[in-house]
Amino acid sequence: MRKSTEFLGEFVVCINNVDYPASLELHKIYRVIPDEDAATEEDIRVIDESGEDYLYPSSYFVPIQVPQIVEESLLRAP
Repeated sequence: MRKSTEFLGEFVVCINNVDYPASLELHKIYRVIPDEDAATEEDIRVIDESGEDYLYPSSYFVPIQVPQIVEESLLRAP
């Protein structure tokens, strides 16, 4: 079974925002920024609603795979 800190893709879906309701939207797709140090602390770095990358508990997210065309669109988004 994969640990929650093992995010293999570039995108995750938020499944919990209880501590960060202004920064994270439930069920929204977020882009992951690789951060090995964060992963060792069971955190994940994502670009949040501010447009900046911040650390959050990895348990707040589930990794997803998106179709190529969706990935290209998400990567172009500001």
